[in-house]
Amino acid sequence: MTTIERQMRPELTLAVCRGASRLMRQTGHSVLLEVPLPDGRRADIVAIARAGELAIVEVKSSIEDWRVDAKWPDYLGWCDQLFVAVPIDFPQALIPVEVGLIVADAYGGEILRPPTRRPVAAARRKALLVDCARLASERLARLADPEFVEIG
Repeated sequence: MTTIERQMRPELTLAVCRGASRLMRQTGHSVLLEVPLPDGRRADIVAIARAGELAIVEVKSSIEDWRVDAKWPDYLGWCDQLFVAVPIDFPQALIPVEVGLIVADAYGGEILRPPTRRPVAAARRKALLVDCARLASERLARLADPEFVEIG
């Protein structure tokens, strides 16, 4: 999700993100949104399965968003499965066949095409799982204590 896209179509972007997140949770994944990756990229959704498999879901709300944001191949090294989540009226033929395809709205989603599975290297998986655990913990701590000021 680009900043420009969020400003132009925030309701649609949020709806697709919410529906894709709900779908991933229904399939047994734990979900984190807006996850910084060690290479400097940021994943819209990281979904972690019980056994530690990693899926990344890139949310695209329009053709323009898809065309100007060609960073999806950069995510392949950070997940076992890569999905693109789009609204139902998105031209699905634009999404490459090796990438999973999810259509979603604010209430849920459906996997129309499963992605090619590419196992993540063990060291990379461990590093990302630790990063996700720390991020989730920090987000919960900030909810519990929003006035905390970090020193140093």
